Amino acid sequence: MASADSLTVPAAPALTDLPPAPPATGLTAPVRKLLAAHAQDADESGEPDRPALAVLRESGLLGLALPHEYGGTDADAEGLNTAVEQVAQVNASAAIMLFQHYAVSRRILEHGSPALRRRLLPRLARGEWLAASAWSETGAGANKKQLSTTARRTPDGGWVLNGAKSFTTSAGLADIYLVLAQTEEPAPDAAPDTGYGAAGQTFFLIPADTPGLVPDTSLRLTGMRGSATGFVSVHDCHVHDTARLGEVGTAASIIAGVRDSGATLGAVSVGLAQAALDLAHRHAERRGLLAQQAVRHRLVDIAGEVEAARAIVERAGRRTAPDPGIATLHSKLVASSAAERVVNAVERMLGSAGYVASNEINRYGRDARAVALMGPTNDLCKELVSLTWNR
Repeated sequence: MASADSLTVPAAPALTDLPPAPPATGLTAPVRKLLAAHAQDADESGEPDRPALAVLRESGLLGLALPHEYGGTDADAEGLNTAVEQVAQVNASAAIMLFQHYAVSRRILEHGSPALRRRLLPRLARGEWLAASAWSETGAGANKKQLSTTARRTPDGGWVLNGAKSFTTSAGLADIYLVLAQTEEPAPDAAPDTGYGAAGQTFFLIPADTPGLVPDTSLRLTGMRGSATGFVSVHDCHVHDTARLGEVGTAASIIAGVRDSGATLGAVSVGLAQAALDLAHRHAERRGLLAQQAVRHRLVDIAGEVEAARAIVERAGRRTAPDPGIATLHSKLVASSAAERVVNAVERMLGSAGYVASNEINRYGRDARAVALMGPTNDLCKELVSLTWNR
């Protein structure tokens, strides 16, 4: 487990001593099989999918977002999206945990001090540590503008945090959390509103076993049931100033840069849509339905939805659009909506077979709906896109 001292005590190995990470060549058949089996178990129990996380740690996938110098694979956004899609095809909860780990890893790479990067990134690349984001909280709104979590300076130059976070993926499983807190009142000349986050907010990287940080996984979700999505509270949680990510009060600008990265939750939706399509094909083959033109044409229509969603996710990952951030927002909107339509179409095609509780299509549907609710929610995505029209 991580510890509070890990941010200040030189414990990481020399970068030249790190073993090379495995190449990003996709999921192996054994990894796919294990993740799929664990997905079913976690969905039935509603418990955090610890076995799937163990598979991710051993697979080398946790290092994809980081450069070779830190022990990673140096995959670009398109490669990260592909990895997330492949995991989501067999275990969407694991894919969400993986996506959040990539997001935090990249933010440390982009905004962390050299000492912070050297201390944390090798651990994240090796899979020794899992990272999670703790931004959301009750009453803050989808845009995170009304935070109640605060961070106040202490006489020794550190910070003390108090507040409660909700809907934190990997709660209780993560080794380090990226916590968003209000550190100061917005100044009259604060930077322009970015639509997500507010002036005076700051990010802190807090190891899981820091005194005062307490995860709570009592939340029971309808979908993504193995993702350990729950609550994280900080009560008189003291951290060194070295735990701060970025300058004080600049979290909103860091958040604004996230969508420019090209990494998108739409990849999770594409994976789920592909899983539903594969299920439909297997059903049609088993029932001898492929001889029927109507069935074949329905499958073609469904496959077209999947390919269209994958295309916009791939474009977001390539970052070739005139505004990569807008393309990333559109990719989540389009892919998440497409996944829900695909699942609904497959459910109708399965008939009564899909109405059995144990049929995988039911898990796919619940998981697909969850993506639209994840930050930025689809409604917030629309607002962030449309805000640019008024500037």
